[in-house]
Amino acid sequence: MTNAPYPPTPMLPIQIALLDDHQLFRQGMRYILQALPFVEEVVEAAELPELLALCRQRVPDVLLLDLQMPNVDGAEAARQLLREFPELRIIVLSMFSADKYITQMMKLGARSYLPKDVDQEQLRHTIEEVLATGYCFTPRISRALIRGVQHSERAPTPPGQSEAVPLSTREHEVLRLICQGCTAAEIADQLFISRRTVEGHRQKLLEKTGAPNAAGLVVYAARHGLLDG
Repeated sequence: MTNAPYPPTPMLPIQIALLDDHQLFRQGMRYILQALPFVEEVVEAAELPELLALCRQRVPDVLLLDLQMPNVDGAEAARQLLREFPELRIIVLSMFSADKYITQMMKLGARSYLPKDVDQEQLRHTIEEVLATGYCFTPRISRALIRGVQHSERAPTPPGQSEAVPLSTREHEVLRLICQGCTAAEIADQLFISRRTVEGHRQKLLEKTGAPNAAGLVVYAARHGLLDG
């Protein structure tokens, strides 16, 4: 993983939504998000019904979701939102960093998971990566998912997948780098291939393994011992 500044990614103006019950936090996030050159509009809601009403008017390109809210927790909010708007890209912003929260939200379909004290540059990078590739893994997310598998030895293997499916050498390399929390651009740099080729390999991995998303790929790799060695 590189420590160099993230390069800007040109993209169309987008709408970002905030679901958080703390008004001061929303105001601060709105100020930060409106300064991003690719953000056209920021909408906010303190409670889930308010956000659902906004989404029915226009589904935002990205939702920043808090886990702790009155009346409904973040997991249930994500379930309801993704049930009605499956294309919604959810990035969790939470002060909870325990593995169980990260694992639960990623398996539910969140595209990334960040601490609330994340710096502005990492937040921008995460939003850009989610828009570009559909997800943004970090080493912290990957470690949480892998530990979740390791601590659940009796977890059932999905039907028809008692053995790992054959992967090409390149697919295995891409999978291992995804599990390390590398972005598509970083994988492309390390393997000396294009970002589009990385995305092609990732799609093929999803098809071969039956994983629903990148989080599923990490779980699959850990369950089948593909990270050893």
